[in-house]
Amino acid sequence: MKRFLLSVLALALLWSPLCAQEWPARAVTIIVPFIAGSTPDSLARIVAEGLQQRLGTPFVVENRAGASGNTGTAAVAKAAPDGQTLGVSIVGPLVINALLFAKMPYETEKDIAPITILAAQPSVLVVNPAVVADSVESLLAAIRREPDKFTYGSIGRGSLSHLAMASLAMKAGVSVVHLPFPGSPAAVTALLRGDVQMAVLPAASVAPLATEGKLRLLAVTSPRRSALLPTLPTLREAGITGVEADAWVGLIAPAGTSEAVLSKIHREVVAVLADGAVIEKLKTQLMVPVANSPQAFKAVLKEEHDRWAPIIAAGGIKAE
Repeated sequence: MKRFLLSVLALALLWSPLCAQEWPARAVTIIVPFIAGSTPDSLARIVAEGLQQRLGTPFVVENRAGASGNTGTAAVAKAAPDGQTLGVSIVGPLVINALLFAKMPYETEKDIAPITILAAQPSVLVVNPAVVADSVESLLAAIRREPDKFTYGSIGRGSLSHLAMASLAMKAGVSVVHLPFPGSPAAVTALLRGDVQMAVLPAASVAPLATEGKLRLLAVTSPRRSALLPTLPTLREAGITGVEADAWVGLIAPAGTSEAVLSKIHREVVAVLADGAVIEKLKTQLMVPVANSPQAFKAVLKEEHDRWAPIIAAGGIKAE
C-alpha cells in the first residue's frame, strides 16, 4: 500500500508540470461579464490578441452580461478548472456585489482563482462647467452654502462610482442627492446636460470632454497623481483620505485550476502586458498595466472589501 501511495504521489507531481506544458490544449474562452465595447471587454480583447500571437492558439472573447456582472463571473466560477475558460472581472462582481445582493451565485474566495490585475485607470471627480468650483475645496464650500442645488450621478446603485462619491460626501460631512444611471454613457450625458452637477467616473469616459471644455476635472481618486493626468491633484491633497477608487480589470480562473497552469497563464499574460504596442493601446484608454502576482491581487480584493463594506453599511445601500 505504501508503495502504491508513493507511486500515485509521484504521478501527481509529474502530471502538474505536464498539464502546464500542454496549456492551452485548444481554443481558450475569455468570458467578459459586461457588454461589448465596455472597458473590461476592450481589455480582454487586447490581451486575447496578444496571447494568441504568442501561443498560436485561438483566444475567444465571449460576453455574458447581466446581474451587475454576476452572470459572467459565475460562468467562470462554474467552468472546468483546466485553464481553457478564463474571465475578466472588476471590483463589483468580485467584491462589492456580495455586500449588496442577498444571494450570490458564487463566492469569490471559494470559487475564483485570481491570476493578475491586468490594468487600471484612475477615477476622477468631475463637474459640469456651470458649477462655480475649480477645486475640491471650492466644490465642498459651494455644497455647504447651497446643498439643495447639488446632485451627483453614478453608473448604477452600488457601483464603484456610487460608493466613491458617497464615501467622499461622508468624509467631507456634506449631503448630496444621488441619481443612478445605467452605465457611464448615460451618467456622462446627464452631467453634460446639467441634470446632475458632479460625479466620480472612470477617467477615460470624461477626460476627452474636459479637454474640449465641456466638463471640468477636479481630482483623481488614486492615492498618488496619475502619470497620465499629471496636473490633476488627488483627493488626498484636498484633505479627503480613504476614497481610493481606481477602476481595475483583473484576470481570473475557476478555483481548482492547477498551480502549474495558473503560473503559465500568469507568465504569458505578464509578457503580453509588457509589450510596447499593448502599453500604447492601454494609454489610449488612460489605463496602465499592473501585472501583479496572484497574492497581490488577493490582497487588493481584501482591501477593497474593507474599504467599501463600512460605506455600504452606513448608507444602507442594497442592489436594486
